[in-house]
Amino acid sequence: MKVYVNYEDVRWRKYKIDFERIANAAAIKCAPGAEVSITLTNDDEIHALNREYRHIDRPTNVLSFELGDDILLGDIYISFDTVQREAAAANISIAEHAAHMVVHGVLHLQGYDHIKNRDAKKMENLEIKILNSLGIKNPYAPDSCTYSDLSVCPGGKILGWFHKIKMRPNAVWQYVVMALLGVVAALGFAPFNMWWATVLAIGVAYKIMIWGKHKNIWRAFLHVLPFSAVYAVAMFWWVTHSIYVVPELAAQFAVWTVPALIGIGIVGGIIFAIPFVVVARICTFPACRPFLFAATWVFVLWLREWLFTGFPWNPIANIALSAPWISNSMALWGALGLTFVIIGGVASVVELLTHRRDWRVWISFGVFVALLCGGAVYGYKNIQLAQRADNVSPVIRVVQPARSQAQKMSNSRADAVRWATENVRGLIELAGAPGNPDIVVFPETSYPFAIVDGDNMPVAAALQRDVVIGATSVSSTGVYNSMIVAAPGGEIEKVYSKSHLVPFGEYRPFGDIIPTPGQLSRGAGPEIINVGDFAFAPAICYEIIFSDSLVPMGESPDAVINITNDTWFGKTPGTYQHLDMVRRYAIESGLPIVRANYSGVSAFIASDGTIMSYIPVARSGYMDGVVYGGHMTAYRAVQRDGVMILILIFSCICTFALSAAYRRK
Repeated sequence: MKVYVNYEDVRWRKYKIDFERIANAAAIKCAPGAEVSITLTNDDEIHALNREYRHIDRPTNVLSFELGDDILLGDIYISFDTVQREAAAANISIAEHAAHMVVHGVLHLQGYDHIKNRDAKKMENLEIKILNSLGIKNPYAPDSCTYSDLSVCPGGKILGWFHKIKMRPNAVWQYVVMALLGVVAALGFAPFNMWWATVLAIGVAYKIMIWGKHKNIWRAFLHVLPFSAVYAVAMFWWVTHSIYVVPELAAQFAVWTVPALIGIGIVGGIIFAIPFVVVARICTFPACRPFLFAATWVFVLWLREWLFTGFPWNPIANIALSAPWISNSMALWGALGLTFVIIGGVASVVELLTHRRDWRVWISFGVFVALLCGGAVYGYKNIQLAQRADNVSPVIRVVQPARSQAQKMSNSRADAVRWATENVRGLIELAGAPGNPDIVVFPETSYPFAIVDGDNMPVAAALQRDVVIGATSVSSTGVYNSMIVAAPGGEIEKVYSKSHLVPFGEYRPFGDIIPTPGQLSRGAGPEIINVGDFAFAPAICYEIIFSDSLVPMGESPDAVINITNDTWFGKTPGTYQHLDMVRRYAIESGLPIVRANYSGVSAFIASDGTIMSYIPVARSGYMDGVVYGGHMTAYRAVQRDGVMILILIFSCICTFALSAAYRRK
């Protein structure tokens, strides 16, 4: 057979490959005098050909164009860039992989294909036989074995059984498995705390996505959507529980339950799919993919702090809270950094299991192991700092009323006044229990009357203590969800109003299109409040889930006081996940936290995330305690945006360095 070789990319000339010999070895049923053309090109040209003739918008390794003539068999195009990447991933030489592509292309020109499993097996066996005659090993053998017969390998019978299972990429089974993985991935967070489930689920989903064949970005998105959408719903379904806490609200808003869950699935499906789509569609080397995947995941987490005023709930870093040394690495690089290390570590393990003979993959894996260990060392030091009993706070009493929402709401004005008066009396009785606290902290919205300019706080006057209490405040500029700080005589000394409002709960992102129970105004933002010598940063409800939301730049308070009301979520996962978000903030900021929750969990939390004491969900009561160990962390000094920039720079450096190592091969 006569072979015409066209070098359209000069990089091919570097490799002394006998294309004529290889093509003739594959010419098993060609007529005498047959001719074939082999064009050695690159990704740009083969991408254009693939898009024009195959309607596939991406480059590939080899394309064959059969002319249907016994003499003029057709044309073969081979891309240097793709062959180089695939050879590096398989840890073989470019010459070996190029030979395989020539054999593959010539067989196509002779009528062989791999559309059906039976035909694919026949074609593969021919390729193995032809390459073997050229002294090239079986390209389809697993890394640990050079034979197609897996029985010669350790554990070969089991490997052979799996090898016989025909699971095509992008088949229906993938969508089912991806949806199940979405459920499993949510189990790493409170109250289940099965960190290994999240790690395993993300690792398997990552493997499926890089293994699959995604013709375009939309196909890749559809492939991962079952995972990302189910993952979002499994984590956030509990927000719909709030609809049913009060019968009057349930009658009005129950119809929105299913649309809300669908909305969670759509929005979450898009957000959590992005890292998988990026790593599946961007052609890169195995050792580089973990950095790309982890950096994209973290970037999406960072963006979540802005959408609808932000909802960065359940960063992957939270699954590490049961491992103090590791979780306290958030004092160094925050939830963004620890999430980067965990996600990158998972991806690097998957790449290592797939390409264990690629030394660059080992380097990638080693980088994430080094980051994990270095973070753990810093975490250990942060734990030691948190245990120092410097600057002990005054004695603080936290009150948890644990009354139902129904006991706080009424349709009639007379009943409303009666319930409000009874609730105030209950607060005073709980707070007035034996003991000698310096400050009494009540939860969010626990004072049932609105506060206007010139009002006093009767609870503080009755207790003759400094009081921190949640209430609604009203002024000429709007209605606010506020924290009231009152002196022992009842004089209101400070009104702090919530600035991070809950979308669809406290304000309407889309105006009146979707009904919302409240329409509150935003406060001015973070500040420091002093009660005597005790300085604290105020936080209302979920403001504390935002990394840079509470402490003004350059300030160093003694603690954070967080007042909240999780009655709306009962004993669902949301209540316990909210507590974990508070623990995360304590580690990041290096500040202990006093948390007063209307229905639980109220807690004293050390600056290393340790829960020192707490009142369980749905239990009425109080507890006294002190906080200490506040200190400046590296993360609070650099702050969230600074860490995000460092992660992106670090990822780019590692990616470029490893890419260069591949290209030098």
